[in-house]
Amino acid sequence: MCGIFGYYVFGVNTEIKKVLEVLFNGLKRLEYRGYDSAGVAVDVVDPYPVSQAGAQGGIAEENGQHEGAAPLIVKEVGKVAQLEKLCYETTTSGGIDLGRTFKSHVGIAHTRWATHGPPTAYNSHPHVSDPDAQFTVVHNGIITNYKLLKDFLINHGETFVSETDTEVIPKLCRFVYERLSEKVPFPKLVMEVLKKLEGAYAVLVKSTHYPGELVACKRGSPMIMGVKDHSGGLGARRNSFNRISEADDKKWRSECIEVWIASDASAILEHTKRVIYLEDNDVLHLTGGGYGIYNTTGQDVEEAVPRMLLTLQMEVEQIMKGGYEHYMQKEIHEQPESLGQTMSGRVKFERQAGGNPYSVPRIKLGGFLETGATICKSRRLMFIACGTSFHACLAARQTVEELCDLPVVLELASDLLDRRCPIFRDDTCVFVSQSGETADTLMALEYAKARGALCVGITNTVGSSLSRATTCGMHLNAGFEIGVASTKAYTSTIVAITMIALQLSEDSIAKRETRDAIIDELGHLPGKIKAALMCDDAMRELAEQLKGEHSLMFFARGRNYATALEAALKTKEVALIHSEGILAGEMKHGPLALVDESLPIVVFATKDGMHRKMDSIIQQLLARQAKLYIVCNGNDEGMKAYEAQGCKLIQVPETVEALQPVVNIIPMQLLAYHLTIMRGHNVDQPRNLAKSVTTSEEH
Repeated sequence: MCGIFGYYVFGVNTEIKKVLEVLFNGLKRLEYRGYDSAGVAVDVVDPYPVSQAGAQGGIAEENGQHEGAAPLIVKEVGKVAQLEKLCYETTTSGGIDLGRTFKSHVGIAHTRWATHGPPTAYNSHPHVSDPDAQFTVVHNGIITNYKLLKDFLINHGETFVSETDTEVIPKLCRFVYERLSEKVPFPKLVMEVLKKLEGAYAVLVKSTHYPGELVACKRGSPMIMGVKDHSGGLGARRNSFNRISEADDKKWRSECIEVWIASDASAILEHTKRVIYLEDNDVLHLTGGGYGIYNTTGQDVEEAVPRMLLTLQMEVEQIMKGGYEHYMQKEIHEQPESLGQTMSGRVKFERQAGGNPYSVPRIKLGGFLETGATICKSRRLMFIACGTSFHACLAARQTVEELCDLPVVLELASDLLDRRCPIFRDDTCVFVSQSGETADTLMALEYAKARGALCVGITNTVGSSLSRATTCGMHLNAGFEIGVASTKAYTSTIVAITMIALQLSEDSIAKRETRDAIIDELGHLPGKIKAALMCDDAMRELAEQLKGEHSLMFFARGRNYATALEAALKTKEVALIHSEGILAGEMKHGPLALVDESLPIVVFATKDGMHRKMDSIIQQLLARQAKLYIVCNGNDEGMKAYEAQGCKLIQVPETVEALQPVVNIIPMQLLAYHLTIMRGHNVDQPRNLAKSVTTSEEH
């Protein structure tokens, strides 16, 4: 859930000030992953000095002073901007010249979402092995056996200053180093430490014993490496070193290289588009002007493994606010375009004029060309997800059932793991995650793979762990989403699952009319989303009325039950108002007791198969003097009659039943946004939450 960022430069003269700026900018790009505290560690002694050979001086460590070649480490509670301010104050008071030029530099940084211990400077990263910072570490993930390791190290004389699981890593590095009979290469030392760690991690390690070197390793948590070669040639190679021993060759010192390592591509994009996604158990070693990637599960851990050098297909503009005040606001208003991108090149919107209209498929998803027939023969389809992704699966479930004639099961990933749910070889398991790095979803994926099921992935992130670990799947192509509360990824996921169902049912003659109606409406969907966004002012006015409320309820049936759950989730996670999504069919089994004239209730009653039933629900609620806000279609005269009874209408465009939840959620997203602003909360970084949940409880 945290964000880590590393900056390695060799052969490119760089001032300390620029290194700090790169680190701070990287952290700001990753701040959506965690924002309760942050820290940086940078060199103040150059292992390959340009002009000040042997330069020594006071080094600030843990915001204090000591003598030696330890890095400058500054940590602060709060946002990155507060860390930045403290860092410059620390360098000024410590007499550190930020204009000093280094030939080689290793900087690491971290923004934290607290899991072990509260947000304090002591618990913030980077963590060190000792007061001399012989080993310095930043870490994203959870070390599940840290208590055993901590007790072991305490029994051997170590003292701990934090409550975190991370601190065992640098102390274990020093413990192993001090017991070596002879010095080993830095990556081999780290590999020895990794053997003792259990859980998920993405780790950056630097050491005073290995100046000018950086080691990065991952298991479970995401890590991406961006490369820029200033000497020509390196960008075409997957590795510089073929073996660990080759790192000592001084020929690499003629190379000029910059490398950025981050939890997410957004932190690297402004520097380079040439990237490598590290895989589980990879260990990256940077030294001199080169790098090597090794894997601890290989037969020969000292032999480099090839990793694909990719080019990011995204622009810097995608991670900027683009004239909007907040990322959530921008991403809500981007949905006409993001839905178009999800469908682009995959949907033939126009029906064939002449000949057999079904000779050319209207839906073409390359990821399912080879596996479609296998999926159609499955015992059942299992959709496995968390949070908003789970709601998107729920919204599309009925469409999949109706078009594919297959039993559809929905599972929350964490609950599936808790129950150890039976999964069979003839099941198809569809894993859905916006980031592709959700820890519980990935653990459920491994669980399903071990039982022989066909595993399909749906994600918005190219190169993510989910996309690499599944047999086939689909990328949403919705564009980068930075606001913690997911908006455009939700609507794109519903459309993506609908498209999958349309392709899988292509051979069904009985479903042709239904399929064609949905595909026709897919072409009109971006325009209807634009129309739904026109209620922005109305939602601002409604938010003004509701901003002082302590609870909200959302009632719906059928596909829109997912809309009610998602609307409630958005309201509680950003506006911090207690809210519940209620299946209206269960109203009489308890929830009706809460209804009175003071509780605001939003009812979804658009023209679908549940319209008559929801009309009955409205009448029952009005009989108890309920305070109602009705989401309905603009041409519904029956619903307009309720205005005379004090109900307020939220009108949205009408579309086919399969796509109506996509339209209906738009005003609810806007309402949650305006409620948050009016209540004075941070809409992009809500309290206690982070964007990508890459940590999990032990299963």
